Amino acid sequence: MSKGHSEYDFFEIEKRWQKVWADKRAFEVREDPAKPKFYLLEMYPYPSGRIHMGHVRNYSIGDVIGRFKTMRGFNVLHPIGWDALGMPAENAAIKHSIHPQTWTLDNIAHMKAQLQRMGIAYDWSREVNTCLPEYYKWNQWIFLRLFERGLAYRKKSWVNWCPQCRTVLANEQAAGGECWRCATPVEQKKMDHWFLKITDYAEELLTGHAQLRKWPEHVLLMQKNWIGKSRGAYVDFAVPELGRPIRVFTTRIDTIFGATFLVLSPEHPLSRDLIAGDKEAKLQEWVTKTVAESRLRRDLGDAEKEGIDTGRTAINPFTGERIPIWIANYVLMEYGTGAIMAVPAHDERDFEFAQKYGLVIREVIEPEPPAADTGGDGGLFVDHGLVKNSGPWSGLRSEEAMERMAALAKDQGFGEASTTFRLRDWGISRQRYWGAPIPIIYCAKCGIQGVPDEDLPVRIPYNAEFTGEAGSPLEKVAEFVNATCPKCGGKARRETDTMDTFVDSSWYFFRYASPKEAMLPFARAAADYWMPVDLYIGGVEHAILHLIYARFFTKVLRDLGLTALDEPFPHYLAQGMVTKDGSAMSKSRGNVVDPDEIINTYGADALRLFILFAAPPEKEFAWNEDGIEGAYRFICRVRQTFEEIREMSQESAAGEDAAFDTDSAARLRKKMHQTIKKVGEDIEKRFHLNTAISSIMEFTNMLRREKDVLKGSAEGRALLREAAADLILLLSPFTPHICEEMWKALGRDGLVFHAPWPAYDPGLAREEKATVVVEINGKIRDKFETDLGIPEDEMKAIALGLPRIQELIGARPVRKVVCIQNKIVNIVL
Repeated sequence: MSKGHSEYDFFEIEKRWQKVWADKRAFEVREDPAKPKFYLLEMYPYPSGRIHMGHVRNYSIGDVIGRFKTMRGFNVLHPIGWDALGMPAENAAIKHSIHPQTWTLDNIAHMKAQLQRMGIAYDWSREVNTCLPEYYKWNQWIFLRLFERGLAYRKKSWVNWCPQCRTVLANEQAAGGECWRCATPVEQKKMDHWFLKITDYAEELLTGHAQLRKWPEHVLLMQKNWIGKSRGAYVDFAVPELGRPIRVFTTRIDTIFGATFLVLSPEHPLSRDLIAGDKEAKLQEWVTKTVAESRLRRDLGDAEKEGIDTGRTAINPFTGERIPIWIANYVLMEYGTGAIMAVPAHDERDFEFAQKYGLVIREVIEPEPPAADTGGDGGLFVDHGLVKNSGPWSGLRSEEAMERMAALAKDQGFGEASTTFRLRDWGISRQRYWGAPIPIIYCAKCGIQGVPDEDLPVRIPYNAEFTGEAGSPLEKVAEFVNATCPKCGGKARRETDTMDTFVDSSWYFFRYASPKEAMLPFARAAADYWMPVDLYIGGVEHAILHLIYARFFTKVLRDLGLTALDEPFPHYLAQGMVTKDGSAMSKSRGNVVDPDEIINTYGADALRLFILFAAPPEKEFAWNEDGIEGAYRFICRVRQTFEEIREMSQESAAGEDAAFDTDSAARLRKKMHQTIKKVGEDIEKRFHLNTAISSIMEFTNMLRREKDVLKGSAEGRALLREAAADLILLLSPFTPHICEEMWKALGRDGLVFHAPWPAYDPGLAREEKATVVVEINGKIRDKFETDLGIPEDEMKAIALGLPRIQELIGARPVRKVVCIQNKIVNIVL
């Protein structure tokens, strides 16, 4: 069956040890205050039917770290579950005439078997499944607590609508103007919608970054940009004909003397009032057309800027000047107030618009120090500088002018300094079946009522029809829709929207602490022991969606008194994607590699080893068939070396032993202790699993070389047995099945999974040589090897004497030389 069975019957070995682990419940843990805890979590999968290589990589990375921490004496919680609600199951029901629940549960059973076949050390007793009522009941309970506190509310609004999936999408799910699931262009629709008030936590979501020192910088930056904090000022521009002002938000009040027109979003509530009159029909037609365009596409700035002149004017409160009011497609209702003061000389978008429509461009800021006079208006300068052409404010620096102008606006009652956020409240309504029903009842007499806690869960009805037509399938289930008002007992209607599935994943990590808890979403004592998640592993594509929502929910749960935590994931590892033939693996590209086929051919251990060895976790990993062959051959060499050492240790030497080669023993012992140190640090401190494997390979090669020298003496054979045992321990987090097999063959008690990580002697582990990098003005130019601990003067002399360095320096004088012992010599010219 396999090219490897003649050397190594991985199929039987892996199957046997998976059964042993299951029978012994080896990976189950309970709270134990006597041991340090380590909560390890990979983002749970959607049960699409089969695991892919991205899953294999993600879960193998976590498994190595979890097994290592267990061997280091930690009480390791490593759970798994299923993000089991969502549109794919419903679409499959329509396509294949199968119920979403059947499709989902069948897929879970298959994927669970695949993960168990991989040998991942999951505590399956804590498995959660978000499509089961005992889980989504608590989505509904949390929603009701938010509703009671005004953090969940309903309003009519423009929403992102996917015509393919026939449901609403959050802004984050429609980034780029396409549906995040099916890539269909997103349309705009106005409808009643439920929102969660994440904006109440915008400031804390930003300041909380200070606690996330172990997050990748680019992920924090993505979140910071999405939250989009802006400091500026509100300013009211009077419109006498309307009898009310237009309020704008600006981050550059210092440029207000250069404001030559106002621009409103087509969705601004005053837009209709401003276009009333002779041109109303024509202008309204344009506004309606513009509103229908994708707001996200305008947000990206890739649409041509278009606008209409309303024929009305507003009064600039600083200058008293009347300026025209326009409506344009590049101003979004979602940001600020939906109205801006346009300063075309100092804003790129305003500049493009003004040039297109021939509007006035007036310079009021100049570089500091002032540039030569350009002879008039019409330029573009967007930075801070010195204020000019601005009456009493001229000559001030931008920062000082901003402060003084905002203060004047407040004193005179036409504005104030303020802070706004780009972040908008989270729209969670979905017009789908396979999601957690929103627990709301509408009564004609009593209004909107929350479902009483004792009536939870509001179950997903099994008997809905799936036609793919617009609207929620739940609307057509009379026994679901028809309800009784919990307040007056009269006839009422149940909400038929379901929750965005990101609600499910915004708190699942708490549920793992006590998955059978029946009175609350999770038991406080268990969560206090296990939380926060000590290491969270997942793709960077979740930087905005899932990670912001999970942080928001944690703060909400804290304010509900369910946890003391501010942040759920102090340490986040974003693993790179798996590619083949230069692009991400995808069915549509035809470049998918099936993990089951690889396991059938080479075994799970070989697949794990290869996918961990080929690249650091955070880097992209390119699939290569030769690499899996190499990983398999290495395991075979380890097993062969182990068998040779085991057999020689059991033999009775005929006659006298050969002399013990102390030099060979010293080399092997030193390498053994250096490898223990290096592998442990690579796993624990850097997650450089690829270099850890490389060190194990180097140690294996030395063990094979020294084996023939040392086998002749009793002392040598004892050292070889010790080295073989340490090799098994070091390799076991990466290739657990074969290492359990060798551990047992070595005659050791218990599982290698529960064996302590080997200790090293710092003296023996210390390197005797150092590789010193030589830099010139901070750029690496050469390197040299030297004894550890040599004085700085000697390091300088060696570096300056290198021919390559002398050539690069030439006749230029050396200003100074900076040394970091055993590491760097930096020559500053």
